[in-house]
Amino acid sequence: MIATVARIVFTQQLKRFTDTPELDTPAPTLRAALDAAFALNPQLRGYVLDDQGHLRGNVVAFIDGRRCRERVRLDDALRPDSQVHVMQALSGG
Repeated sequence: MIATVARIVFTQQLKRFTDTPELDTPAPTLRAALDAAFALNPQLRGYVLDDQGHLRGNVVAFIDGRRCRERVRLDDALRPDSQVHVMQALSGG
């Protein structure tokens, strides 16, 4: 079966702080997919986006295994079968 909508998934690091919905969305862009997730849990927005609405410096999004190119507008295109993974960068020693 071929997917007809993009799937967005948040990794375990974010799940420690708030509910992170996994959802299927017909969103055409990364921004639209994120907005669909934020509609389900508005608190998630603050963990993913900064005050200007840009991807936080410690957050990265991968679309079909490739890092998103646009961290400000978040207008990377999604295909109907895209897989989006959003994660926080880990640091430590």
